[in-house]
Amino acid sequence: MNDLSPAPVHVDPITVEVIGSALASIVEEMGEALIRASYSTNIKERRDCSTALFDLEGRTLCQAEHIPMHLGSFLDLIPHIMKRHPVEQMQPGDVFCGNDAYEGGGTHLPDIVLAEPVFVDGRITAWAVNLAHHADFADRGHAHIYQEGLRIPPIRLYRAGELQADVQELILLNCQVPRERLSDLRAQMAANRLGVQRLQALCGKYGRETVLAAGSALQDYAERKMRAGIAAIPDGEYRFADRYDCPEIDGELDMSCVITVRGDTMHLHFDAPPQVRAGLNMTMTALLSTVYYAVKTVVDPTILPNAGLARPLSVTAPAGSIVNCTHPAAVNGRLGPCQRVVDLIHGALAQAVPDRVTAAHNGACFSITFVGHQPADGSIWVYLETIGGGFGARAEKDGLDGVHVHMTNTSNLPVEALELEYPLTLLRYELVDGSGGPGRHRGGMGLRRVYRANHDCRVRIDGARLLSQPWGLDGGLPGGQAAIRLHAGAVPFNHGNGALRPGEIIEVVTAGSGGYGPPADRAAAAIERDLAEGRIDAETARAVYGVA
Repeated sequence: MNDLSPAPVHVDPITVEVIGSALASIVEEMGEALIRASYSTNIKERRDCSTALFDLEGRTLCQAEHIPMHLGSFLDLIPHIMKRHPVEQMQPGDVFCGNDAYEGGGTHLPDIVLAEPVFVDGRITAWAVNLAHHADFADRGHAHIYQEGLRIPPIRLYRAGELQADVQELILLNCQVPRERLSDLRAQMAANRLGVQRLQALCGKYGRETVLAAGSALQDYAERKMRAGIAAIPDGEYRFADRYDCPEIDGELDMSCVITVRGDTMHLHFDAPPQVRAGLNMTMTALLSTVYYAVKTVVDPTILPNAGLARPLSVTAPAGSIVNCTHPAAVNGRLGPCQRVVDLIHGALAQAVPDRVTAAHNGACFSITFVGHQPADGSIWVYLETIGGGFGARAEKDGLDGVHVHMTNTSNLPVEALELEYPLTLLRYELVDGSGGPGRHRGGMGLRRVYRANHDCRVRIDGARLLSQPWGLDGGLPGGQAAIRLHAGAVPFNHGNGALRPGEIIEVVTAGSGGYGPPADRAAAAIERDLAEGRIDAETARAVYGVA
């Protein structure tokens, strides 16, 4: 019988700090191993993956600084595993695999999670966990989750170190690019095994009970820092509303947030429309991971990324809404509304602590997925790209140009890798002049990416801020809108879905970001630099900044 309640052990603060640094080092090393060992461009180039360690009860000990959204797929995974699989029947070398948003603790199906219990002295001590976004399940509908791919509840992929070949075969048979999936799953296995070995070595050095006690102390420390940060925010009720649009739906959806600060606690309540017959619904775990990220960035970015930071926070949202959906809502594009939830939280908290909040970022996870057949052998290829945009201006600095923001933290796929791997040509890849919102500090600019199909392919595109603009703060002006353009000859898309024939072109423009402070307060030297670098033109300089 595994001991889930070890006797309390006192650990001095220095040892806690040393073990905390070791845990952070382990998850970062796991991440690098996963990226270096992977096969698909989405992981080896774009780094669309995350790694973490959890305590034996499934609470986050440490998550690598990869992608905040992936915490949502981690939060409920271990409890789901232990609910389905008795702990006393687990053995060293067991590995569990899952992705389902309703029965597996996930947030959308392409994010496949592998979890391996770490045994020390014959007892489960922790869990090594990683997630990889498998760029598969493409060219599908999103009316409900059954259309979106293979649903995997937490099941054993390895039993006592032995691969369950039939389980793996079932997974691969449901994938469009099984060669990539197999290689990436093996990379995930390697990353977890590394984490297991490193944590076992740490326990060998300090003792199992000491490491467990240090993990508990680190969570308590994160809680104390979060409470202290919240206590520094004036008590009150702060409201903010915004709109969300994307190609999957017509028009815009109204979303709002009410944040109540009382002493060292914070309650966040969200209102949003009922869940929709499209892939942009969020599970509660997706909402929670977004809240934890957004609040942490404002309250105290130095808080350790573990379960303790969530204790002073409470979150509510109507069940069956797009921010707290229920089965069988589709969830593939949940990251877009998550970005808007960050905007809601930051917009509300800007009323209390404006100097800690940036103007609105680009507010989207602009993604484009191509799928087709390789001309050489007819095999299916899938190419996924998420495209950055503007990073909002800050109280003391300009925003950043052309970067991923908030819940997504991936890299772009280099042009050379794209054109080597796929029958596509990238004609333009550039910053969008003038898309950064004017202000005392200028918002960051969006990106333009123009693709030409060299062979027939299906395309799915998603994004936001096509109908609205990222807002500015303290008198700063909004940033530029996003756009999707099909060049002459291409057949119009239907709700983000369409096809390109050889030679046809699609252009993606991502939103910029809001400015901070009145434009009239911008320093003359900064305006001259903007003009020289092409960030604004002479007409904008005269009309917005009053430059003669």
